[in-house]
Order: sequence, then C-alpha cells, then structure tokens
Amino acid sequence: MTDWITPEWPAPASVRALVTTRAGGVSAGPYSSMNLATHVGDDPAAVAENRRRLRAHLPAEPLWLSQVHGVAVVRAEDAAEGAEADAAFTRRTGKVCAVLTADCLPVLLCNDAGTVVCAAHAGWRGLAGGVIESAVRATNEPPARLLAWLGPAIGPQAFEVGAEVRETFLAHAPEAATAFAARENGKWLADLYRLAGQRLKALGVARVFGGGFCAFSDAERFYSFRREKATGRMASLIWME
Repeated sequence: MTDWITPEWPAPASVRALVTTRAGGVSAGPYSSMNLATHVGDDPAAVAENRRRLRAHLPAEPLWLSQVHGVAVVRAEDAAEGAEADAAFTRRTGKVCAVLTADCLPVLLCNDAGTVVCAAHAGWRGLAGGVIESAVRATNEPPARLLAWLGPAIGPQAFEVGAEVRETFLAHAPEAATAFAARENGKWLADLYRLAGQRLKALGVARVFGGGFCAFSDAERFYSFRREKATGRMASLIWME
C-alpha cells in the first residue's frame, strides 16, 4: 500500500476511499507495476495478482466496470462485473465502487450521513456529456449534502486539446472559458479539475476537495495514456464500512 493515496476530505467516518498508484504490484514493462486493468495488453496473471493484492485492503471485490467515456451510472449491488458504465453508486455497506484511470479524472462522491457513495470516471468526453450530473442525480441526495473529491488526472499544464473541445464546453456554460489557456499553435490547455469543479458547483455541490495532481508529469507515480499510450491504469475506490 506504499505510495497509495488516501483522500483528504471531511467525509463521514463510515466512508472509506483509496487510490492506487503505480507502486505495489507485479506487472512488468510499461505496465509496471500495479496495473489493475485487464484491457490494456498486460499479462492477465499479473493483473489478477495485482487485483488480489488490492483486495487485501478492501471489504469486498470491487465492481469493475467497462468504461466507455459515457454518462451511464449503475447501482453497484445490481450490476455485474464488466457492466458498461462510467460511474457506480451504492447504499450498501461493504460494496466497493471503482473506476480506472490513466489521465481521465476520477470523481468520488459521498453524502454527509455516510449512507451513499459513488465513483465516476470523467475524461473530457464524459465531463462534457454530463457524467458528473448523472452521478449526482443517481445518489438521489440534495446536492448541498454531497461532498466531492477529485483524484489524479492529467494536469492543466499538460492537457492540450483542440478548439472543438473548448467549444463543446463553452456551449454548455460560458464560464468554462476560464478553464482553457490558449497556445501559440492554435490549441488549448484544458483544466479538467476546474471544469469538474464548475459542473459540481453548478449542481449545488459546493464542497469539492482534491485536485492538484498531474498524471502526465509524474511518471514515477502515475500511469498516463497520453504520455505512454501502452500503459496501465490506477483505481479510485470508495465504500462504506
């Protein structure tokens, strides 16, 4: 568990969360060492061992989703492993919600009472499409009673996008302009953390924590698809004790 991240946020004591890093596994090569994804070309036996090591820190096997950069949310206790969705929530103690990332933004949610938790996978497509809005709705909680934590993603100094990405966000909310910085080559640097924070606050989720990571620039600690293409995935997990 060395080097893994425990979110610092004022969640209720019953809510537990954990984010893995590259450390602590057995995968080799570009997947070194704690790759948890089965779809990236890594040795299946190594992934199985990595998942076994992770499981030792959890109350149950996580619900592993088939993420498609969409907005679908599933109830973890009703979904099968490999369900096609980009977020999962639960009100059941001991059920572990999880998302896999390597540049995209993991968003964890819980309520003040510690009776519902949610994990969402938010790359720019999911963010623009409304995965955060879908996740907040799925909790069926007043947004003012929710807390959010933003995990490791590609940082605002590294995430170069085309004008079409910027226009997609501006069409939804003009204030998204503050999350983009122009480059001399006609491209833009996008701040996923700011874009997610804007979406959350627009919904009424005022308490947003985390952020400040950069998966792209910290090659020793994090996987980054944009940096390496062939690479592993970290897991962001949340559950209730």
